[in-house]
Amino acid sequence: MAGELNEGSVPPYYREVYEAIRSKIEERVQVEVFQRLLSRTDLPSGVQGQIAEHVDYTDGFLSKLSLYKALALIALAQQGKQPSPKLLENCIQEFPKPQLGEFKDLQTLRMQPTQESPLTVPQTLGKLLARDTVQVELIPEKKGLFLKHVEYQITSQHFKISVYRRYSDFDVFHELLLQRFAYRMVPALPPKRMLKGVLTSMSERDFIEGRRRALGRFINLVARHPFFSEDELVKTFLTFNGSDVQVKMRDACKKMGDEFMTNTMATLAKDYLPADIQAQFSSSRELIRNIHNSFHKLRDRAEKMAERSKENATDLLMFGRELSTLGSDGSPIPSLASSQSTWGILRQSLKGLSVEFALLADKGAQQGRREEDDVVEKLNLFLDLLQSYRDLCERHEKGVLHEHQRALQKYGMMKRQMMSATVQPKEQVSVEQLESRIVQQENAIQTMELRNYFSLFCLHQETQLIFTYLPITSHILGAFVNSQVQGHQEMGAVWNDLQQKLGCLFGVDEMQSPPLTPK
Repeated sequence: MAGELNEGSVPPYYREVYEAIRSKIEERVQVEVFQRLLSRTDLPSGVQGQIAEHVDYTDGFLSKLSLYKALALIALAQQGKQPSPKLLENCIQEFPKPQLGEFKDLQTLRMQPTQESPLTVPQTLGKLLARDTVQVELIPEKKGLFLKHVEYQITSQHFKISVYRRYSDFDVFHELLLQRFAYRMVPALPPKRMLKGVLTSMSERDFIEGRRRALGRFINLVARHPFFSEDELVKTFLTFNGSDVQVKMRDACKKMGDEFMTNTMATLAKDYLPADIQAQFSSSRELIRNIHNSFHKLRDRAEKMAERSKENATDLLMFGRELSTLGSDGSPIPSLASSQSTWGILRQSLKGLSVEFALLADKGAQQGRREEDDVVEKLNLFLDLLQSYRDLCERHEKGVLHEHQRALQKYGMMKRQMMSATVQPKEQVSVEQLESRIVQQENAIQTMELRNYFSLFCLHQETQLIFTYLPITSHILGAFVNSQVQGHQEMGAVWNDLQQKLGCLFGVDEMQSPPLTPK
């Protein structure tokens, strides 16, 4: 037997498993079916990933011999051995039988409807938004002899719990997210402090409120991300009530490692990537860059409109106060004007108009807040997501690809040293050390190649998420139109009341007088 895998060398059980799960159309086994089979073994996910790495795939299918090899590795792993091809070569006894549960249940693996490609992210905007809504509220400052810091109450609708976090907790959480999900869109954090010379016109209160809003956008994007939302790190941040949340998060991250170590698709990513993945990535990146630029301009305009609404509210309030000041002037009217002038009566009427102008100012301020909360905030949320995509693209190019290139250069240098060592006699120990280093470097390069493919795999999925979020445009436009309709209706009603009041106070003739200046 000596470890040779062929039709005659495997136990009958292997052939029975193959017949139970193979495709009805082809003499092969679908990768999705094999993945379901692998998940029935109760082996740790890391071991399952190792087995999958040693099995050959073509066009999303396993051949009969590839399945036999996988079944043998599963059985040996269930015996506590490290799965590897060398283990099969050294196997001198009959290959063991894997534990796969009830045999009659194996056929149901094939009968399950074929899943979509793992590369596809089957999400809609509604599903993403429904994953969670997290409120971030400022709680009163805590002041001690030497301490003064801001604390936030974080409330997750999904987990139905409130916890308290400081900015430093967000900072550690963000750092660990980047370690755990280096190949995904991790939104940026707002700055901890005001930048000197840049935000001098902004008050500290405005800065703290802006930071609270930005932290809210950050945690909502994270909590709604389909690959983050159920992760232990995110759960810890949103639910852990102890005082040492930073230690708890670091411990959780150490136990799990990065996504490449825990995602079952990490070593299979290459098989699912389209042949033109680089071309698709380039065109998508350019399109998303253009979308990002346009949304930046939309946000800037929306901010200016909200600011103008608030400025208009202030002007209306001051206009009313000046009328009140004018009406409150008790100075006697000169006798030369008192006989024909109506100023005395008119002056008394002006004082009462400040109420309507104060109401107009209040409606204008509400309009500005609606535009900020419903329009500008939604634009900022999508802009934060778009920026995180651009950051991810840079990480892919400057991180994974750059490290891969450096590893290849180092490998080439080692190869040249080895060739030099074989030509020029050297100590056997140094040659063996060089050979060992070359093997280690080959393994490192293989891992980097797998990481590169996984990085592209994740980039493809994250690009899909950007396009899934794009219908938020209709939400933004709807909020913008609704805020304008509501604002104009409310202010229009007050203006109409004011018009009627002026007619009663001053008479219709004064209200409809001819223009004072020629047109």
